[in-house]
Amino acid sequence: MTKGRIHSIETFGTVDGPGIRYIIFFQGCPLRCKYCHNRDTWNPSLGKEYTADEIITDALKYSSYRKFSGGGITASGGEPTLQPAFLNELFMKAKENSIHTCLDTSGYVDIDVIDPILENTDLVLLDLKHMIDDGSKDLTGVSINKAIALGKHLDKRGIPVWIKQVLVPGITDTIENLEALGKFVSSLSNVERVELLPYHTMGIHKWENLGIDYELKGVPDATKEDVKRASEVVSKFGVQVYNA
Repeated sequence: MTKGRIHSIETFGTVDGPGIRYIIFFQGCPLRCKYCHNRDTWNPSLGKEYTADEIITDALKYSSYRKFSGGGITASGGEPTLQPAFLNELFMKAKENSIHTCLDTSGYVDIDVIDPILENTDLVLLDLKHMIDDGSKDLTGVSINKAIALGKHLDKRGIPVWIKQVLVPGITDTIENLEALGKFVSSLSNVERVELLPYHTMGIHKWENLGIDYELKGVPDATKEDVKRASEVVSKFGVQVYNA
């Protein structure tokens, strides 16, 4: 029986997919996002071990909230696809119990690794960090190309997607990045929702608690006006931004 390393679990989540959701934050992440608000999830050897049965049994305790709201479970992180065998078993057991499944991912995964998981995935939250490759590498340490490839693959398979991007002043709010985001999203037929999430500094204390320097010190929080301006650029490509 496969076990997964889990950082934490939230039993009443309302922002990581539709309805009220049971959110499993997986331990371990291959990205090194400079603005990460879950810095303590990076190390893959930490966290608590669970079996898929243990998580599903616990999630079923909250079935009334899920059924009332149209919710389900969301695998978040960290990066859930770093533990593909466990994630696959978890989603298989969820579907056996008629639970809606949502995968929250950076997209930094090979298609052959994620394909079996997608068989039991109802919705993907695809977090496109930065659409310009050099910008992505500087912001996250990795290329955006795998995430773009996954977006196209999800479209080909007809799996519903919500696109997210954190709007970081001076970094992801450039015209070049926003136009690239608009062009890419407009090329897909499976995108149900697009969100520009305003950058905030509420996670800095996690870096400080770990004794690690936070590289984006001095970058201001994104305002509603920043999101509105950015949304106008993306919307030129026929893309509606949900939270504008």
